[in-house]
Amino acid sequence: MDAKLPRWSEQTKIIVSLLLLALFIYLLFRFRNILTPLILALILAYVLSPLASLFQNRLHSRRLLATALTYIVFLLLLVSSVMGIIPLVGAQFRGLNLDIQLIVQRLQALVAHQYNIFGWMIDGEAIFKQLTLSFQGLLEPIFGRTVNLAVEVISSIVKVIVILVVSFYLIKDGPVLRDWLERSVPPSYRSVYVRLRDEINQVWSAFFRGQLILAFVVSIIFTVIGFILGLPFALAMGLFAGLLEFFPSIGHGIWLVSAALLALFVGSTWIPIQNWVFMLIVVALHLFYQQFDLNYLIPRIIGRSVHLPPLVVILGIVSGAVLAGVLGIALAAPSIASARVLGRYIYANLFDLVPSPETVVSPLPPPDARWWRSKRKKERIAH
Repeated sequence: MDAKLPRWSEQTKIIVSLLLLALFIYLLFRFRNILTPLILALILAYVLSPLASLFQNRLHSRRLLATALTYIVFLLLLVSSVMGIIPLVGAQFRGLNLDIQLIVQRLQALVAHQYNIFGWMIDGEAIFKQLTLSFQGLLEPIFGRTVNLAVEVISSIVKVIVILVVSFYLIKDGPVLRDWLERSVPPSYRSVYVRLRDEINQVWSAFFRGQLILAFVVSIIFTVIGFILGLPFALAMGLFAGLLEFFPSIGHGIWLVSAALLALFVGSTWIPIQNWVFMLIVVALHLFYQQFDLNYLIPRIIGRSVHLPPLVVILGIVSGAVLAGVLGIALAAPSIASARVLGRYIYANLFDLVPSPETVVSPLPPPDARWWRSKRKKERIAH
């Protein structure tokens, strides 16, 4: 910059920054209808980028060819899944839907009586109707928008094309965009930017790629155990459990309630025991699995970069459902974890602390066995 040109005052910088922020919010509101395809394109590009980088490094090819190979593999897997798995799963889910309706009818018939408890008359049918309406009102912003989103994405060819095209170019030009953003940061803040970027990238990569692996593992575990126990619609319930892994904290509760009702009103398909005993077995096994999932699977597959208190996750999921529907639910945990990374850096600067990696980054994944052996060895040497 020419030294003779006048520099902006602090007040001018603040005014320009606020105007740019207002313009950004206006554009975000004005073009909110295209945000969903763009976010889906960004997610797809983020998930497939490592595969493109792998092809590029192994084949020593150009980024364009590696991206094309990545999409060929992705489309082949997608088509094979649709042709082979979806019809079978769809049939099971249709049967599951009919059984859930039957369970609701039986519950209504069971509680549709008046009960006299210590002189108080309780109308069970009225309470059941009120609970049903409240439950539907609670889930409507979540599952209603989920269905609408699925219908829009599947039925609208234009949106699908936009998602594929935008994600293709994001993958192809991803390294160039990353370098451009890094060069755009002032040199004095570049190291902090790189550290924050890498930590936030760790959060999102752990969530997306780890969550896909975790959902696959959980689906296999629940399907196999469901077939062994004789749980009705074991394949559909196994896939349902894997899908619910994307909804931390509340996913386990939703699956447990669904499976317990199936076990109570339908029973095992081959084990000759009473339904209530079968329900207790399902509940006990799921409670055991929940501890196994929280203390073993999630730390080792995803790590602790997205690990948040359950209350924070639940509040984030509810807020995300209100603001962005199904995308808000699915992205609540990594968004909060990313905000935690930025919040620690802002906190350090607000209180004049040194923004060291400990105040910038989130906790790393738990140490493995080799780390513990090395730590004990150092402690013995010190003593």
